[in-house]
Amino acid sequence: MDTQILKIAFLIGLAASTIIRIPYQRETKQNTIIDNRKTPQENGLLFLVFLGMVALPLVYVFTPWLDIANYHLPIWANGLGVVTFAIAMWLFWRSHHDLGRNWSPTLQVREAHTLIVSGIYQKIRHPMYTSIWLWSIAQALLLPNWIAGLSGIIGFGILYIVRVRNEEQMMLDQFGDQYQEYMHKTKRLIPYLL
Repeated sequence: MDTQILKIAFLIGLAASTIIRIPYQRETKQNTIIDNRKTPQENGLLFLVFLGMVALPLVYVFTPWLDIANYHLPIWANGLGVVTFAIAMWLFWRSHHDLGRNWSPTLQVREAHTLIVSGIYQKIRHPMYTSIWLWSIAQALLLPNWIAGLSGIIGFGILYIVRVRNEEQMMLDQFGDQYQEYMHKTKRLIPYLL
């Protein structure tokens, strides 16, 4: 598939994620934080994700600076990238929609925070992380470049490994036995598997 088409598909997905998130960012700013576990490490991890999933891909899309690291994929892999990104964006939207005012971009509990166990959260504890894993995979399939294509998997992978246990501990501290029971009924990323 033509790399320009793949780059456009990536940019559409990136724009979609921004459009999805904007109303929830506005709403979140209005909620009072009652437990803030945002650390300098968290800021560094978020920067790493931004670098891997936004900055380096945009450098690849708009400049020839990373072209030395290009690779070739069969057309079916590119098509799989488009489908994977579409599923990722639906799940990204659905996660935000189901969380509503409870969404936070960092490790924070806000006033009137409730435990969401319905919608997509009925089967998956961290569907937003699932959506970002899918986004990272799609990025590698849409941007055939060893740097820009794989930087999302690396950046988000590091954040996920460090953050998920801290996030679950924060939820256990906030919701206690209710969250413990929820953990036993659900999987972290993939229903019935993982």
